[in-house]
Amino acid sequence: MYLLGLDIGSSSIKASLLQVSDGAIIAQNFEPKNEMDIIAHRHGWAEQDPELWWNYVKLIVPKLIINAKIDKSLIAAIGISYQMHGLVLVDKNKQVLRPSIIWCDSRASEIGKEAFHNLGSDYCLETLLNSPGNFTASKLKWVKDNEPDVYERIYKIMLPGDFIAMKLTNKITSTVSGLSEGVFWDFKANKISKTLLSHYDLMESLIPEIHDTFSSHGTITNHIANQLALPHGIPVSYKSGDQPNNALSLNVLKPGEVAATAGTSGVIYGVVDDIKPDLSSRVNVFAHVNHKVEQPRYGVLACINGTGILNAWIRKNITRGLSYSEMNALAETVEVGSNGLMVFPFGNGAERILEDANNGCTWKHLNFNIHNKAHLLRAAQEGIVFSFQYGINIMKSMGLKLDVIKAGNNNMFQSRIFKETLATLSGAQIEIYDTDGAIGAAIGSGLGAGVYKSYDEAISRFKKLETIQPIKAMQSKIKEAYRNWEKELKKTY
Repeated sequence: MYLLGLDIGSSSIKASLLQVSDGAIIAQNFEPKNEMDIIAHRHGWAEQDPELWWNYVKLIVPKLIINAKIDKSLIAAIGISYQMHGLVLVDKNKQVLRPSIIWCDSRASEIGKEAFHNLGSDYCLETLLNSPGNFTASKLKWVKDNEPDVYERIYKIMLPGDFIAMKLTNKITSTVSGLSEGVFWDFKANKISKTLLSHYDLMESLIPEIHDTFSSHGTITNHIANQLALPHGIPVSYKSGDQPNNALSLNVLKPGEVAATAGTSGVIYGVVDDIKPDLSSRVNVFAHVNHKVEQPRYGVLACINGTGILNAWIRKNITRGLSYSEMNALAETVEVGSNGLMVFPFGNGAERILEDANNGCTWKHLNFNIHNKAHLLRAAQEGIVFSFQYGINIMKSMGLKLDVIKAGNNNMFQSRIFKETLATLSGAQIEIYDTDGAIGAAIGSGLGAGVYKSYDEAISRFKKLETIQPIKAMQSKIKEAYRNWEKELKKTY
């Protein structure tokens, strides 16, 4: 028996086929081979065409099935992981009305700040668990105010994963976890927040039908099954935002456990069962995939928008022709601190940990007589790690305990400098596992379809690849470099 996982990212669309019996990854595929473009018609905007995501799904899934050489009738379920906070709008014919306003788009920041002020911090932080900020609800309010003709034609709003599930099943659903990431969810009343909808003058009828994260969100239609070379009637039995899904794939489900990613954006994601809010709402709190009213599980999320995208920008514009592994090797030729060069990687939209500041990426103390390409590369990786630590410190003030960080073997976690610097600065052991978003989605689908009977059964087959311990000999230098970086951060932002 097999499980199919899809990961709808902003850089690429990935698919993985998992064998249930032993957890073996039978086949993987992704498109495009270079990062997808993010459309920015204005400063702070970020959009993608949802139909482009779907076109890549249609491209990679048939190839995946052919290359796997399996009996496709044994595919039991489909799961979907997706880039969080995006807004997709469709009309009554389920046609897309405008490009998706994606997670790193900043246009609604001021709308969210106004709502935080007018609704009050007590209501927002105790009931919504977040400032409305730059999340999906605020983006929808922006559309209502600035594109009223589009708003009037909306039948349903969706998150990116809801859209792909709709294309597969012709049904529109969402989840409590998904609606909480859009800051639509009232955690005290355990329902959609009528207070927020009223404040924004939004229609509740636009919200999709709510299903449990691990449940059927519809079955694949015959027409789409034929297009994708899949058997008819497979259920889409799991949907989750990329960070809760990453935590699931790493077996981060209990209070005190922490997961991390460092793709286009970087995230530290910790699970708690009680919330001590950050009064400035610099980190996000959502319903985790296993959240229940009777057994709450909240995902506390510190996000740095400019992470892997900074590395990709350097590769595209500065180190043209070098692979990421070659870039990492070149960065290793420079000592800790990059000879005074500092990078603040905040060039990919409003940064939540900086209270939605959107001042762009900054390079400081660049000296043309001292610094070369290797210094740029090391400083960029250190700047990303230091941004992680800044977020970790906020989360610790909210009661998060941090002894172990779990991560997949991908993106920045393939860099030795990045891993060692993060472990040494945070004081946490880092564990690397052979998993990614598409694999997590496949695991989730197995839980939703009842193929797995428990979380432990689903996760037990995945083994740890590597453990990185803090390096005591480097601690003083790395901590000094971080202190200097943090001082400059406060001057700059």
